[in-house]
Amino acid sequence: MVFKAEIGELLKQKGLTLGVVESATGGLVSHLITNVPGSSDYYKGSVTSYSNETKINVIGVRAATLEEYGAVSSQVAEEMAQGGRKVLAVDICLADTGIAGPGGATPGKAVGLFYLGMAHQGGAFSRKHEFHGEREQNKRSAAEAALGWLREYLVSL
Repeated sequence: MVFKAEIGELLKQKGLTLGVVESATGGLVSHLITNVPGSSDYYKGSVTSYSNETKINVIGVRAATLEEYGAVSSQVAEEMAQGGRKVLAVDICLADTGIAGPGGATPGKAVGLFYLGMAHQGGAFSRKHEFHGEREQNKRSAAEAALGWLREYLVSL
């Protein structure tokens, strides 16, 4: 699934704006969104917060959260989405953090582990995903999962 015009239409119909805070996907989610003509009607921008310093200083993730749970965690994904919603001044913010591979695994956190975050008026939420591809495929799978979750949320409104 790539970002389909249908998601953009749902955002426009509902009068909602979208932003993204990406870590492990490195801008891929934003790329897929902006491939749709007219995306400027609802898409306000993104921050690629690859380093912990950027997560803290730009997005507002708490250093204590990173220290306690690690960058690849549901807690950080939720704080990224919440912070991005504020920084980008949007109705909905998607976020991702993960281990794309081939390196980066730690005890209990394998290559392919991603946490997606979403923040909207109802709060901040996260979803855990485990992908089993090479680096590019893991990034693509995470981006598509985030956009699929966004579609699911919009359809439920």
